[in-house]
Amino acid sequence: MKIAVNTRLLINQKMEGIQWFTFETLRRITQAHPEHSFYFIFDRPYQAEFIFSKNVIPLILSPQARHPFLFYVWFHCRIPKLLKKHKIDIFVSPDGFLPLKSSIPTLAVIHDINFEHQTKGIPFLVAHYYKHYFPKYARLATKIATVSEFSKSDIVKKYSIDPQKISVVHNGINESFVPISEMEKEVVRAAYSNGKPFFVFVGSLHPRKNLCNLLKAFDQYKKTDTSQTQLLVVGATLFKTKEIFRTHKTMAYSNEVHLCGHLYANELHRVLSSAKALAYVSHFEGFGIPIVEAFACDTPVITSNTSSMPEVAGEAALYVDPNSVEEIADALKKMDNETVRAHFISLGRIQKTKFSWSKTALLLWDNMEALLSKMEQKQK
Repeated sequence: MKIAVNTRLLINQKMEGIQWFTFETLRRITQAHPEHSFYFIFDRPYQAEFIFSKNVIPLILSPQARHPFLFYVWFHCRIPKLLKKHKIDIFVSPDGFLPLKSSIPTLAVIHDINFEHQTKGIPFLVAHYYKHYFPKYARLATKIATVSEFSKSDIVKKYSIDPQKISVVHNGINESFVPISEMEKEVVRAAYSNGKPFFVFVGSLHPRKNLCNLLKAFDQYKKTDTSQTQLLVVGATLFKTKEIFRTHKTMAYSNEVHLCGHLYANELHRVLSSAKALAYVSHFEGFGIPIVEAFACDTPVITSNTSSMPEVAGEAALYVDPNSVEEIADALKKMDNETVRAHFISLGRIQKTKFSWSKTALLLWDNMEALLSKMEQKQK
Protein backbone atom coordinates (compact mmCIF):
# COMPACT_ATOMS: atom_id res chain seq x y z
CA MET A 1 0.00 0.00 0.00
CA LYS A 2 1.02 3.63 -0.53
CA ILE A 3 1.20 5.82 2.57
CA ALA A 4 1.83 9.55 2.18
CA VAL A 5 3.18 11.46 5.16
CA ASN A 6 3.38 15.21 5.73
CA THR A 7 7.05 15.58 6.73
CA ARG A 8 7.38 19.33 6.18
CA LEU A 9 8.56 19.87 9.77
CA LEU A 10 11.53 17.50 9.51
CA ILE A 11 14.24 20.13 9.26
CA ASN A 12 17.76 19.57 10.50
CA GLN A 13 18.79 21.76 13.47
CA LYS A 14 15.14 22.64 14.22
CA MET A 15 14.01 19.54 16.06
CA GLU A 16 11.57 20.03 18.93
CA GLY A 17 8.44 18.24 20.18
CA ILE A 18 6.42 17.56 17.01
CA GLN A 19 9.59 17.09 14.98
CA TRP A 20 10.95 14.45 17.38
CA PHE A 21 7.59 12.67 17.38
CA THR A 22 7.68 12.59 13.57
CA PHE A 23 11.31 11.50 13.40
CA GLU A 24 11.22 8.78 16.04
CA THR A 25 7.92 7.18 14.98
CA LEU A 26 8.49 7.25 11.23
CA ARG A 27 12.02 5.88 11.56
CA ARG A 28 10.70 2.83 13.36
CA ILE A 29 7.54 2.38 11.30
CA THR A 30 9.17 2.59 7.87
CA GLN A 31 11.94 0.18 8.84
CA ALA A 32 9.49 -2.28 10.40
CA HIS A 33 7.15 -2.35 7.38
CA PRO A 34 9.12 -2.79 4.14
CA GLU A 35 5.98 -4.21 2.54
CA HIS A 36 4.54 -0.69 2.26
CA SER A 37 5.75 2.40 0.38
CA PHE A 38 6.01 5.66 2.33
CA TYR A 39 5.88 8.92 0.39
CA PHE A 40 7.50 11.64 2.53
CA ILE A 41 6.28 15.08 1.44
CA PHE A 42 8.73 17.91 2.20
CA ASP A 43 8.28 21.60 1.41
CA ARG A 44 12.01 22.23 0.88
CA PRO A 45 15.22 20.27 0.19
CA TYR A 46 15.50 17.46 2.73
CA GLN A 47 18.41 15.86 4.61
CA ALA A 48 19.41 12.30 3.80
CA GLU A 49 19.11 11.37 7.49
CA PHE A 50 15.31 11.65 7.16
CA ILE A 51 15.11 8.95 4.48
CA PHE A 52 15.06 6.07 6.89
CA SER A 53 14.83 3.09 4.55
CA LYS A 54 14.55 1.96 0.93
CA ASN A 55 10.75 2.03 1.02
CA VAL A 56 10.73 5.81 1.65
CA ILE A 57 10.10 7.92 -1.47
CA PRO A 58 10.91 11.60 -0.80
CA LEU A 59 8.92 14.27 -2.65
CA ILE A 60 9.46 18.03 -2.55
CA LEU A 61 6.32 20.10 -2.94
CA SER A 62 6.43 23.89 -3.15
CA PRO A 63 5.78 26.47 -1.83
CA GLN A 64 7.39 26.35 1.61
CA ALA A 65 4.42 26.21 3.98
CA ARG A 66 5.40 28.63 6.74
CA HIS A 67 2.62 31.26 6.57
CA PRO A 68 -1.17 30.90 6.84
CA PHE A 69 -1.69 31.76 3.17
CA LEU A 70 0.93 29.19 2.18
CA PHE A 71 -0.57 26.63 4.58
CA TYR A 72 -3.75 26.91 2.54
CA VAL A 73 -1.99 26.61 -0.82
CA TRP A 74 0.18 23.67 0.26
CA PHE A 75 -2.43 21.58 2.06
CA HIS A 76 -5.63 22.39 0.20
CA CYS A 77 -4.38 22.94 -3.35
CA ARG A 78 -1.04 21.18 -3.82
CA ILE A 79 -1.37 18.11 -1.57
CA PRO A 80 -4.66 16.80 -3.08
CA LYS A 81 -3.14 16.83 -6.57
CA LEU A 82 -0.06 14.97 -5.35
CA LEU A 83 -2.16 12.33 -3.58
CA LYS A 84 -4.18 11.75 -6.72
CA LYS A 85 -1.11 11.66 -9.00
CA HIS A 86 0.65 8.98 -6.94
CA LYS A 87 -2.54 7.04 -6.16
CA ILE A 88 -1.98 7.27 -2.44
CA ASP A 89 -4.03 4.98 -0.17
CA ILE A 90 -3.84 6.90 3.12
CA PHE A 91 -2.47 10.27 4.28
CA VAL A 92 -0.77 10.74 7.66
CA SER A 93 -0.12 14.19 9.12
CA PRO A 94 2.07 14.35 12.26
CA ASP A 95 1.26 18.05 12.76
CA GLY A 96 -2.50 17.68 12.36
CA PHE A 97 -2.94 19.66 9.10
CA LEU A 98 -5.10 17.91 6.48
CA PRO A 99 -6.14 18.53 2.86
CA LEU A 100 -9.82 19.45 2.83
CA LYS A 101 -10.21 18.50 -0.84
CA SER A 102 -9.20 14.87 -0.64
CA SER A 103 -11.42 11.85 -0.02
CA ILE A 104 -8.77 9.30 1.01
CA PRO A 105 -8.57 8.08 4.64
CA THR A 106 -6.51 10.34 6.90
CA LEU A 107 -4.75 10.13 10.25
CA ALA A 108 -4.17 13.49 11.95
CA VAL A 109 -1.84 13.73 14.94
CA ILE A 110 -3.19 16.70 16.89
CA HIS A 111 -0.72 17.12 19.74
CA ASP A 112 -2.76 19.76 21.52
CA ILE A 113 -5.02 22.74 20.87
CA ASN A 114 -3.16 25.25 23.05
CA PHE A 115 -4.16 28.04 20.66
CA GLU A 116 -7.76 27.64 21.86
CA HIS A 117 -6.64 28.50 25.41
CA GLN A 118 -3.43 30.54 25.13
CA THR A 119 -3.69 33.03 22.27
CA LYS A 120 -1.06 35.34 23.74
CA GLY A 121 2.18 34.98 21.85
CA ILE A 122 0.69 33.54 18.65
CA PRO A 123 0.73 35.83 15.58
CA PHE A 124 -2.80 36.99 14.74
CA LEU A 125 -3.03 35.33 11.30
CA VAL A 126 -1.60 32.05 12.57
CA ALA A 127 -4.03 31.95 15.50
CA HIS A 128 -6.92 32.78 13.17
CA TYR A 129 -5.92 30.00 10.78
CA TYR A 130 -5.61 27.42 13.56
CA LYS A 131 -8.93 28.34 15.13
CA HIS A 132 -10.70 28.25 11.79
CA TYR A 133 -9.21 25.09 10.30
CA PHE A 134 -8.35 22.74 13.18
CA PRO A 135 -12.01 22.10 14.04
CA LYS A 136 -12.44 21.18 10.35
CA TYR A 137 -9.35 18.94 10.42
CA ALA A 138 -10.57 17.18 13.56
CA ARG A 139 -13.98 16.46 12.02
CA LEU A 140 -12.54 15.49 8.62
CA ALA A 141 -9.89 13.08 9.92
CA THR A 142 -10.76 9.41 9.68
CA LYS A 143 -8.74 8.87 12.83
CA ILE A 144 -6.99 11.21 15.28
CA ALA A 145 -3.98 10.46 17.47
CA THR A 146 -2.98 12.73 20.32
CA VAL A 147 -0.25 12.62 22.97
CA SER A 148 -2.17 12.63 26.26
CA GLU A 149 -5.54 11.82 27.80
CA PHE A 150 -5.75 15.52 28.64
CA SER A 151 -5.43 16.51 24.96
CA LYS A 152 -7.95 13.86 23.95
CA SER A 153 -10.50 15.20 26.42
CA ASP A 154 -9.78 18.76 25.29
CA ILE A 155 -10.32 17.93 21.59
CA VAL A 156 -13.50 15.97 22.36
CA LYS A 157 -15.01 18.82 24.39
CA LYS A 158 -13.90 21.73 22.25
CA TYR A 159 -14.68 20.25 18.83
CA SER A 160 -17.48 17.78 19.74
CA ILE A 161 -15.52 14.81 18.41
CA ASP A 162 -16.48 11.19 19.11
CA PRO A 163 -13.90 9.96 21.67
CA GLN A 164 -13.81 6.57 19.89
CA LYS A 165 -12.18 8.33 16.96
CA ILE A 166 -9.20 9.50 19.06
CA SER A 167 -6.31 7.34 20.26
CA VAL A 168 -3.80 8.42 22.90
CA VAL A 169 -0.23 7.91 21.69
CA HIS A 170 2.14 9.22 24.32
CA ASN A 171 5.47 10.76 23.37
CA GLY A 172 8.67 8.84 24.11
CA ILE A 173 12.18 9.54 25.36
CA ASN A 174 15.31 9.97 23.28
CA GLU A 175 17.33 6.82 23.98
CA SER A 176 20.54 8.82 24.41
CA PHE A 177 19.13 10.59 27.47
CA VAL A 178 20.79 8.72 30.33
CA PRO A 179 22.55 9.82 33.54
CA ILE A 180 26.17 10.97 33.21
CA SER A 181 29.12 10.80 35.58
CA GLU A 182 29.95 13.46 38.16
CA MET A 183 33.14 14.22 36.23
CA GLU A 184 31.09 14.94 33.08
CA LYS A 185 28.75 17.13 35.11
CA GLU A 186 31.68 19.22 36.27
CA VAL A 187 32.71 19.76 32.64
CA VAL A 188 29.18 20.88 31.75
CA ARG A 189 28.99 23.26 34.71
CA ALA A 190 32.35 24.75 33.77
CA ALA A 191 31.09 25.37 30.23
CA TYR A 192 27.61 26.72 31.02
CA SER A 193 27.31 28.02 34.58
CA ASN A 194 30.74 29.22 35.66
CA GLY A 195 31.28 25.93 37.47
CA LYS A 196 28.23 26.50 39.68
CA PRO A 197 25.15 24.28 40.19
CA PHE A 198 22.16 25.25 38.06
CA PHE A 199 18.48 24.81 37.40
CA VAL A 200 17.47 24.38 33.77
CA PHE A 201 14.45 25.32 31.69
CA VAL A 202 14.00 23.57 28.32
CA GLY A 203 11.56 24.83 25.70
CA SER A 204 10.96 27.56 23.18
CA LEU A 205 10.94 31.17 24.41
CA HIS A 206 7.22 31.86 24.23
CA PRO A 207 4.65 33.34 26.67
CA ARG A 208 2.92 29.96 27.08
CA LYS A 209 6.10 28.57 28.63
CA ASN A 210 5.77 31.00 31.57
CA LEU A 211 9.39 32.14 31.57
CA CYS A 212 8.58 35.53 33.08
CA ASN A 213 7.25 33.94 36.27
CA LEU A 214 10.18 31.52 36.36
CA LEU A 215 12.66 34.41 36.09
CA LYS A 216 10.85 36.34 38.85
CA ALA A 217 10.81 33.23 41.02
CA PHE A 218 14.53 32.65 40.46
CA ASP A 219 15.21 36.24 41.52
CA GLN A 220 13.22 35.61 44.70
CA TYR A 221 14.98 32.28 45.32
CA LYS A 222 18.41 33.91 44.94
CA LYS A 223 17.78 36.20 47.91
CA THR A 224 18.44 33.26 50.25
CA ASP A 225 20.58 31.05 48.00
CA THR A 226 24.00 30.25 49.45
CA SER A 227 25.27 27.91 46.73
CA GLN A 228 25.59 30.45 43.89
CA THR A 229 23.05 28.46 41.85
CA GLN A 230 22.51 29.62 38.27
CA LEU A 231 19.58 29.26 35.85
CA LEU A 232 20.04 27.99 32.29
CA VAL A 233 17.33 28.80 29.74
CA VAL A 234 17.62 26.38 26.83
CA GLY A 235 15.52 27.02 23.74
CA ALA A 236 15.10 29.11 20.62
CA THR A 237 13.04 32.29 20.50
CA LEU A 238 9.59 31.83 19.01
CA PHE A 239 6.91 34.54 19.24
CA LYS A 240 6.26 37.58 21.44
CA THR A 241 9.47 37.46 23.49
CA LYS A 242 9.79 41.17 24.40
CA GLU A 243 8.27 40.68 27.85
CA ILE A 244 10.62 37.76 28.53
CA PHE A 245 13.73 39.77 27.67
CA ARG A 246 12.38 42.81 29.55
CA THR A 247 11.87 40.69 32.67
CA HIS A 248 15.35 39.24 32.33
CA LYS A 249 16.91 42.67 31.95
CA THR A 250 15.24 44.01 35.11
CA MET A 251 16.22 41.05 37.31
CA ALA A 252 18.45 41.66 40.31
CA TYR A 253 20.30 38.44 39.47
CA SER A 254 20.19 38.64 35.68
CA ASN A 255 23.93 37.90 35.46
CA GLU A 256 23.22 34.45 36.93
CA VAL A 257 20.73 33.56 34.18
CA HIS A 258 22.27 32.12 31.01
CA LEU A 259 20.28 32.20 27.76
CA CYS A 260 21.74 29.24 25.89
CA GLY A 261 19.57 29.19 22.77
CA HIS A 262 18.73 25.91 21.04
CA LEU A 263 20.95 22.93 21.87
CA TYR A 264 21.29 19.75 19.81
CA ALA A 265 20.05 16.57 21.48
CA ASN A 266 23.49 15.29 22.50
CA GLU A 267 24.37 18.58 24.21
CA LEU A 268 20.89 19.02 25.68
CA HIS A 269 21.26 15.59 27.23
CA ARG A 270 24.49 16.60 28.98
CA VAL A 271 23.01 19.85 30.27
CA LEU A 272 19.79 18.24 31.48
CA SER A 273 21.74 15.46 33.21
CA SER A 274 23.90 18.02 35.04
CA ALA A 275 21.09 20.19 36.38
CA LYS A 276 20.03 20.42 40.02
CA ALA A 277 16.46 20.21 38.70
CA LEU A 278 14.36 20.89 35.61
CA ALA A 279 12.10 23.91 36.14
CA TYR A 280 9.28 23.34 33.65
CA VAL A 281 6.42 25.54 34.82
CA SER A 282 4.55 26.07 31.58
CA HIS A 283 0.98 27.38 31.55
CA PHE A 284 -0.19 24.74 29.08
CA GLU A 285 1.25 21.59 27.49
CA GLY A 286 -0.18 18.77 25.42
CA PHE A 287 2.54 16.53 26.85
CA GLY A 288 5.88 18.08 27.86
CA ILE A 289 8.74 15.93 26.53
CA PRO A 290 11.44 17.61 28.71
CA ILE A 291 9.69 16.16 31.78
CA VAL A 292 10.27 12.53 30.77
CA GLU A 293 13.72 13.31 29.37
CA ALA A 294 14.66 14.70 32.79
CA PHE A 295 13.42 11.50 34.44
CA ALA A 296 15.66 9.51 32.08
CA CYS A 297 18.64 11.67 33.10
CA ASP A 298 18.05 11.21 36.86
CA THR A 299 17.18 14.90 37.11
CA PRO A 300 14.34 15.88 39.48
CA VAL A 301 11.45 17.86 38.02
CA ILE A 302 9.50 20.93 39.09
CA THR A 303 6.43 21.34 36.90
CA SER A 304 2.96 22.86 36.73
CA ASN A 305 -0.20 21.37 38.19
CA THR A 306 -2.13 22.21 35.00
CA SER A 307 -3.12 20.62 31.66
CA SER A 308 -1.23 17.40 30.80
CA MET A 309 1.73 17.78 33.13
CA PRO A 310 0.32 15.87 36.14
CA GLU A 311 -0.66 13.03 33.77
CA VAL A 312 2.86 12.81 32.34
CA ALA A 313 4.81 13.28 35.58
CA GLY A 314 2.54 11.28 37.88
CA GLU A 315 3.90 11.26 41.43
CA ALA A 316 7.44 11.94 40.24
CA ALA A 317 7.43 15.76 40.18
CA LEU A 318 7.18 18.67 42.58
CA TYR A 319 4.08 20.58 41.45
CA VAL A 320 3.44 24.32 41.50
CA ASP A 321 0.75 26.74 40.44
CA PRO A 322 2.37 28.34 37.35
CA ASN A 323 0.69 31.65 38.20
CA SER A 324 2.34 31.80 41.63
CA VAL A 325 5.86 33.22 41.68
CA GLU A 326 6.04 32.35 45.37
CA GLU A 327 5.23 28.67 44.80
CA ILE A 328 7.83 28.38 42.04
CA ALA A 329 10.47 30.08 44.21
CA ASP A 330 9.61 27.77 47.11
CA ALA A 331 9.95 24.71 44.86
CA LEU A 332 13.39 25.85 43.71
CA LYS A 333 14.39 26.20 47.36
CA LYS A 334 13.12 22.70 48.18
CA MET A 335 15.39 21.27 45.48
CA ASP A 336 18.40 22.51 47.46
CA ASN A 337 17.69 19.60 49.81
CA GLU A 338 19.50 16.44 48.68
CA THR A 339 16.93 14.19 50.36
CA VAL A 340 14.13 15.85 48.42
CA ARG A 341 16.09 15.58 45.19
CA ALA A 342 16.84 11.89 45.80
CA HIS A 343 13.15 11.22 46.47
CA PHE A 344 12.04 12.70 43.14
CA ILE A 345 14.89 11.08 41.22
CA SER A 346 13.79 7.69 42.55
CA LEU A 347 10.17 8.30 41.53
CA GLY A 348 11.31 9.57 38.12
CA ARG A 349 13.10 6.29 37.43
CA ILE A 350 9.80 4.48 37.87
CA GLN A 351 7.71 6.97 35.90
CA LYS A 352 10.04 6.98 32.88
CA THR A 353 9.35 3.29 32.20
CA LYS A 354 5.87 4.22 30.98
CA PHE A 355 7.26 6.05 27.94
CA SER A 356 9.33 5.00 24.93
CA TRP A 357 9.40 5.88 21.26
CA SER A 358 9.04 2.18 20.41
CA LYS A 359 5.70 2.12 22.25
CA THR A 360 4.71 5.35 20.51
CA ALA A 361 5.56 3.96 17.07
CA LEU A 362 3.61 0.74 17.68
CA LEU A 363 0.52 2.65 18.77
CA LEU A 364 0.74 5.05 15.84
CA TRP A 365 1.17 2.12 13.45
CA ASP A 366 -1.98 0.51 14.90
CA ASN A 367 -3.89 3.60 13.79
CA MET A 368 -2.32 3.54 10.34
CA GLU A 369 -2.94 -0.18 9.95
CA ALA A 370 -6.61 0.28 10.79
CA LEU A 371 -6.92 2.73 7.89
CA LEU A 372 -5.05 0.38 5.55
CA SER A 373 -7.37 -2.49 6.48
CA LYS A 374 -10.38 -0.38 5.55
CA MET A 375 -8.78 0.45 2.19
CA GLU A 376 -8.02 -3.21 1.48
CA GLN A 377 -11.60 -4.17 2.28
CA LYS A 378 -12.89 -1.51 -0.10
CA GLN A 379 -10.61 -2.70 -2.89
CA LYS A 380 -11.97 -6.24 -2.51
